[in-house]
Amino acid sequence: MHPMVTVLGSGDALLRVIEKAFPDVDIHVRGNQVSVLGHEVEVALIQRLFDEMMLVLRTGQPMTEDAVERSIAMLKADGNGNGTATTETPAEVLTQNILSSRGRTIRPKTVNQKRYVDAIDKHTIVFGIGPAGTGKTYLAMAKAVQALQSHQVNRIILTRPAVEAGERLGFLPGTLYEKIDPYLRPLYDALHDMLDPETIPRLMAAGTIEVAPLAYMRGRTLNDAFIILDEAQNTSAEQMKMFLTRLGFDSQIVITGDVTQVDLPSGTQSGLRQVQDILEGLDDVHFSRLTSQDVVRHKLVGRIVDAYEQYDSRNGK
Repeated sequence: MHPMVTVLGSGDALLRVIEKAFPDVDIHVRGNQVSVLGHEVEVALIQRLFDEMMLVLRTGQPMTEDAVERSIAMLKADGNGNGTATTETPAEVLTQNILSSRGRTIRPKTVNQKRYVDAIDKHTIVFGIGPAGTGKTYLAMAKAVQALQSHQVNRIILTRPAVEAGERLGFLPGTLYEKIDPYLRPLYDALHDMLDPETIPRLMAAGTIEVAPLAYMRGRTLNDAFIILDEAQNTSAEQMKMFLTRLGFDSQIVITGDVTQVDLPSGTQSGLRQVQDILEGLDDVHFSRLTSQDVVRHKLVGRIVDAYEQYDSRNGK
């Protein structure tokens, strides 16, 4: 395949993404040469974009339209396009492999996602706070599976507060499992993406992977484990303190949640909101904050959301 085809995409699909992002710039391709005419800053930015795309392609990883859009967003956020060390480069973000499983590789897709993943490597307790779709739980689970496979931990514990399932009612395990399963389902689904599905029941039977409601953590000390508390905005202040004090030796905790989506009864303070005031700045505790810019989803979902917003504004909603 001609090298320029690889860079510009099949049918120049990637070139069209670049042209759409820089409408005031003329890009001409002749053979192996690309000429760019326009404002000096934008020309420099596009030149750097092509350099970053080449670096990614040299690793053997393909460039997608999504990756080009994310690269442009990163370079524009950098503000100057001249490669200063204010932020990670697109190639650094897009080529960081966390976990390869079942024919695909899980990687961060934004600068904030890369910083979140790096924080998990460096700190014992990491909070991933941000809206739905930012990959905070998915990336944490990929890091947990990686830690298990590299024998950094002996087990993975995945937990969620089960607000609607009545955590205080003390169901028997069978009944609890039936009632709780829908709340834990997203964690099972992510595991199936990362591990051979046949091995999951065996690992769960052996206690190597445990998926359980938060109430099951009480009174335990969790050693040699990678522990993820998901949907942490739905913990009470007491539950959050209880969970954090389960930390044992050689363990790691990642707590994920979205403080704008609290489902607790009115009058109950979210433990995730409170803990930021209590632990911010504490050594070996890190808060990673993700934003709507870090939402990773199918492009069509974004267009559907926009279409609904336009419809609502037209109809005065």
